[in-house]
Order: sequence, then C-alpha cells, then structure tokens
Amino acid sequence: QNDGGQNGGGQNDGGQNGGQDGGGQPDDNGNGVAGPVADDFIKIEDVQPNSRNLPNGLPANGDSGSTGTFTTDCGTNENNLFNSDNLIAAPGVGNGAHHVHDYVGNQDNDAFSSDEDLANADTSCQNQGDKSTYYWPVLRLQDGTEEFDANDEGGGAEGNIGRILKPAQAQLKFVGNKQGDVVAMPKFLRIITGDAKSFVNGTANANTSWSCTGFEDRQSTDKYPLCPEGSQVVRTSNFQSCWDGQNIDSANHRDHMAFVQADGSCPNGFQAIPQLQVKLVYDIPTPTIENGQVRNPYAVDSFPEQLHKPITDHNDFINVMDEQLMNEVVECINTGRDCT
Repeated sequence: QNDGGQNGGGQNDGGQNGGQDGGGQPDDNGNGVAGPVADDFIKIEDVQPNSRNLPNGLPANGDSGSTGTFTTDCGTNENNLFNSDNLIAAPGVGNGAHHVHDYVGNQDNDAFSSDEDLANADTSCQNQGDKSTYYWPVLRLQDGTEEFDANDEGGGAEGNIGRILKPAQAQLKFVGNKQGDVVAMPKFLRIITGDAKSFVNGTANANTSWSCTGFEDRQSTDKYPLCPEGSQVVRTSNFQSCWDGQNIDSANHRDHMAFVQADGSCPNGFQAIPQLQVKLVYDIPTPTIENGQVRNPYAVDSFPEQLHKPITDHNDFINVMDEQLMNEVVECINTGRDCT
C-alpha cells in the first residue's frame, strides 16, 4: 500500500489499460453493476491505528518549518455543479472522466474552460479572491435511487448508479512545510493527487485515506470504512506540495509536482508550496453485510473497469486565487498563524 509519501510520476493519467475489463459483471448486490463487493468494506474498528494522515506527511514542530494554516470555505456544492469532464486530465473532451465530479469553488469548470474562463467565473468560496476549482469524484449510495444521470454517459450508462451524496462538510486547508518556508503557487497551477485507474494501473500513484469521525487515527487505503452509529465517513486527500518552480502542468499531469521526502524536505529541483488538504465528511447509512453480500453500499464513482474500488479515489485542484490572497496564504503559513 502506498501511503502517499512518494511522487511516483511517469504514469499517464490519460493512458487507460483496458486489459482487465470488469465492466458488466453483475456484483453481489444484484443490480448488474460491477462493484463494490463485500470485500471492499471493513469495520473501522478492525483497522489498526496508524499515523498515515499526519498533516503534510510529517507535522511541523516547534520553531522548525512553516507551521501556519489557511482554510478556505467554499461550501459543499450547494449549486449542484456536476459533470463527467476532467479539465486537467482530459481538456477539450466531453465525458473525459467517465465518472461524475463534485465541484466547489470555481463555477465554470468543464472540459472546455480556458484559464480566462476560470479567472472570470463566479466562485462558491466565501473569500471572493479564491476562484480556484476543487473537485473530486462523487460518492453514491446504491439504494435503487435513479439519479438525474441514470441513463447518461459518465453516470448510470457507465455503471455509476445510485443517489449522489454531497459531503456534509468540505474542509479545504492549506498547510506548511516541516523544513522551511513555502513560496506562492503560480496562478493556474494544476495538481492531481491519487489515481483514478489505480485498480488496473497499480498503486504507484494512489493516494487514498478513508476513515470515520472519532476514529481518524485509523486510515484505510484500499477498503471503504463501515462506521459505527453516530460516526461519519471521512475522505482525506493530502496533495503533493513540492513544485518544480517552472511548470503549471506536465504531460502526465504529475511530473511538475512531488511529495515531500521522509524528512519533510522537497526533492532536488523542487520548492515547497502550501499543501492542500481536502477533508470530506459524509452522513451515510452504514451498509450491511450478510452471507458475503453487501446491501445498500456506498461507492466512489469510477471508470467502469475500476469496479468502484476505494483505492481509485482521487482529487483535483487548479489554483485561481488572486495574487493578494495567495500572498496572504503564504504569509499566514510562514508566520505560524491560523487564518481563514
């Protein structure tokens, strides 16, 4: 299992290996959709406590590093902005994701949005200087509900069925670096973390963390948590926070970014930028598992051949903060303040 502490680059996010075509196999829910299956779930109490999800991989302690934070509140997609595009991985391609994304922040993100479109768009963020786009695959509850996209490509026609679940909370926090100050992100910097095709590709670029409120010292990478009564499902994405200092994107959408190394420093040729940490909290009725079958499972939207595996979770970000706000973010982090 990859704990997210490496860059892994080199895999093309747009290059699809169709060698394992699991699409169309009936799952054990009897709904004709491949996945998830009972083995994709685990009781959170059965996950061993681990320290995978410490801030920034390694926490900034004492006087070392940049210890501040900046939190931006962009809501939970109250405007119902959904599409199955991916502007970073497949620009100009309608339904390029083959699964549906939840969008907060920038209100003009689709496959055909230009940087100018993003800069001129409205934002759902309380701080109007933040027109960044934050997006992730939706979670759905496979309870028999016919969603608006039940017959559409990217939706039910590609195996993404059930009721879309919006997060009850979406925390977007930027944190610092253990070893030193951070520098400003360039405008329109694009970052993908995790790999939507990691079930087929392998886990080199996977970066998943699933947990439950009250149990966040226990993080699962490859199974969905079954949370006890009163506890909510938590998805966390800690983004790469080392930038090559030159490029806002790269051919495989990864090589211009890197994770911090074990000691918290950036690899040679990279510099530390604010690290985006996305924490999504959901109210989800706990699925039941009986006789090896799961009833009313929840699952992340996925490419059909990825079978809704939890290891395929991923998160996407394009920085469209204005210069004044980005400078404020950097100053807050570098001076050890917690800002909103």
